[in-house]
Amino acid sequence: MLVLAGDHIYKMDYGPMIAYHVEKGADITVGVVEVPIVDAREFGVLTVTEWNRVTRFVEKSPKPDPMPGRPDVALASMGIYVFNPELLEKLLVEDAADDKSKHDFGKDIIPKAIEKLQVFAYPFRDVKTRAQSYWRDVGTIDAFYEANLELVWVAPELNIYDEDWPIWTYQAQTPPAKFVLDEDGRRGIAINSLVSGGVIISGATVRESLLFSGVRVEEKSVVERSVILPDVRIGPNCQIRNAIIDANCEIAAGTSIGFDRAEDAKNFLVTEKGVVLVTPDMLAHGHP
Repeated sequence: MLVLAGDHIYKMDYGPMIAYHVEKGADITVGVVEVPIVDAREFGVLTVTEWNRVTRFVEKSPKPDPMPGRPDVALASMGIYVFNPELLEKLLVEDAADDKSKHDFGKDIIPKAIEKLQVFAYPFRDVKTRAQSYWRDVGTIDAFYEANLELVWVAPELNIYDEDWPIWTYQAQTPPAKFVLDEDGRRGIAINSLVSGGVIISGATVRESLLFSGVRVEEKSVVERSVILPDVRIGPNCQIRNAIIDANCEIAAGTSIGFDRAEDAKNFLVTEKGVVLVTPDMLAHGHP
């Protein structure tokens, strides 16, 4: 069997889902989570029977179908699917030959499969507690920002320090983070933040933010509620809040980001929720 997953963050064991797929005799099983009906328009929503047989799958419907017996909740696709390899190959070949298809899983392949195959929804829950598993969609800038900022909470739902569920990923070999200078208005500190190796905070203040490896923040700068990606350089006397600063950006001395929406929009991308995305190209040429 194959398990396919999309652009999401989650903490879960696929074993029970595969067992469920076999038990149901399913052709396709789709992982789902419960979301408030008011938020469901942002997701692909499945309509199911009382025994979780999928009867409809619509991407970002303005009027999503609720769960049976629960009008305030909908089942959102997690972008996780279980297929038999031969079936997946067959469906992909058929879709590739269809000139009218947009060749999208949610818009084309799954809806067509529902018409002729056994497609089931699998609600991801903790096997022991039955609580819904941790899952975040990071397919938008706002969602990416919010998922990252959750990690600075005192007790986030996703505990990256959990030794029983370690995160295995590449990590650059860097020296420890360093905080230097200790004068009023020129003190290197980070409060309620995550600071990676190789970071130097020199006489600057960081609050409720994530700093990835190799970031430098110079004196008298303040960074608040922001996600700073690897190898960013933030010059002195900068004010940055509610921002995502892309890798390798160099923020010039005295720059202010996140305080004047209209001004930010001239050069950067500002989301509906007011998050400012800054990339090296934008710094060089302005926001297209």
